[in-house]
Amino acid sequence: MEFFELIAKRYSVRAYEPSPVEEEKLQQILEAARLAPTAANRQPFRIIVIHTEGREAELRRIYGKKWFVQPPLVIAVCGVLGEAWVRREDGKRYVDVDAAIVMDHLTLAATDLGLGTCWIAAFDPEAAREVLELPEGIEPIVFTPLGYPADAPRPKRRKSLESLVKYERW
Repeated sequence: MEFFELIAKRYSVRAYEPSPVEEEKLQQILEAARLAPTAANRQPFRIIVIHTEGREAELRRIYGKKWFVQPPLVIAVCGVLGEAWVRREDGKRYVDVDAAIVMDHLTLAATDLGLGTCWIAAFDPEAAREVLELPEGIEPIVFTPLGYPADAPRPKRRKSLESLVKYERW
């Protein structure tokens, strides 16, 4: 699939088939995430692959929507706070940016392989810490279900390019 076709095709899937995700596809998706650029190449993230079968109730503590646990897998991208690059001038820690790039690579790779994803940021962080048994210094940043879509994409609504892009100055 060509890149611009791929980014146009990707959408937030909110209905999944129960079909298993092939291990080869999962490994390709994880490799795409591993190759994501991060600030100073620190790679301050860890990915947790979670099988949903038998864990639906506890996973729904993290995010309560039924479709969150429909597919066979849920992926969590967590930040390792102590490994993140920090901008010296103002102390901004780039762990969230790095995790977002990782998730973007993951979701695009999944789309390319015919799988669906949906960014989940509106989750319960304390439930995520408990369910995933996260140690101190590890922050849950973003989740996605991963499986074969059982729905169809809706038309994308985006702001115009003119309203989003400035040249030279604000």
